[in-house]
Amino acid sequence: MICRLTVAVSVLFASPAIAQTAAPTEGPITCASPVAPGDTAKSLMQRYGKEAVMQELSGAEGETYKGLVLFPKANDQRLEIAFREDKSKHVSGLAMRDSAKTSKWNVSGITIGSSLADVQRANGKPFVVSGFEWDYGGFVTDWKGGALSGPMQGGCTVTIRFDRKSAAPKSLLGDGVTVASDNAALVRWAPVVTEIGVNFPDK
Repeated sequence: MICRLTVAVSVLFASPAIAQTAAPTEGPITCASPVAPGDTAKSLMQRYGKEAVMQELSGAEGETYKGLVLFPKANDQRLEIAFREDKSKHVSGLAMRDSAKTSKWNVSGITIGSSLADVQRANGKPFVVSGFEWDYGGFVTDWKGGALSGPMQGGCTVTIRFDRKSAAPKSLLGDGVTVASDNAALVRWAPVVTEIGVNFPDK
């Protein structure tokens, strides 16, 4: 009887520790969670098990690259992990894309589907995006000194991209075009966040 009671108490007190070390499946993304700069493909596969799968991912200008996907079957949890070009496959950053209308992850309260107003509120002031409908279209190019302009705690930086399924007005199109987030034509077109990247600093 005493032995059984001891085991039960041990399990009871061990449970919170187990919960605390469980790999996160949603919530805020920081420079240390759910992926840290010291992580490798191997460490992530050990931590996430079958929820971490190597896949061919789409890059810019039609290129592809080998990356790791967390939660490949859950569109609102999916994260794409990129690696530095070294044999140990150290993480260089992660991205969430518009595979679903929203995501269970967020960066500084911003998630997939967030509006211009949402992001402007988080930044504390208007910002600038590149013209749309080309390979690097819709990315924020200048936070104008707002809250999102500097590195996050831990040194990683954030990239955010906007888009919308419908065609953009001609005044918002093309390489070399920049548009303020409070531009009347952009506000009327109402793009949303379709991609968020968290990039770790080079060591």
